[in-house]
Amino acid sequence: MAINNPYAAYQNNSVTTASPGELTLMLYNGSLKFIHIAKKAIEEKNIELKNTNIQKAQAIVSELMVTLNTDLEISQNLMSLYDYINRRLTEANVKNDRTILEEVEGLITEFRDTWKQVIQVNRQKQHAGQGRQA
Repeated sequence: MAINNPYAAYQNNSVTTASPGELTLMLYNGSLKFIHIAKKAIEEKNIELKNTNIQKAQAIVSELMVTLNTDLEISQNLMSLYDYINRRLTEANVKNDRTILEEVEGLITEFRDTWKQVIQVNRQKQHAGQGRQA
C-alpha cells in the first residue's frame, strides 16, 4: 500500500527506523498528546473524544508495561507506576476529572524527560567511543 501523504510517510519511516529507546520516547510523547486532547475534550464536554483519547493513552501505557524486562528491579518499580497511571486514567475517564489527567501528565512527562536524558547520555558515550577508535 503506497502512502500518498508525505507526513504519514515520514511518520511511518520514523517508526520503522527508530531505535528501541527512540520508540519508547515516541510512546511517551504519544501518551502525552492523547492526555492533552482528553483534557481539552473534558473542558468542551466532548465525552466521546475524551473517552477515545484516554483509552489511547491507556493502550500506550499497557504497551510500555508489556515491553518491560521484569527480570530487572527497576522494571518491577516501573510496572507498579504504569499500573498506577492506568488506574488513574480509568478514574479520570469515569469521573471526567482534569486534575487526575494533570497528575498523570506530570508523571509521564517526568518519565519522558528522564528517558530523553538516557538517550542523550548513551549517544554521547557512543560518539566518545567512536572518537577513540579513530
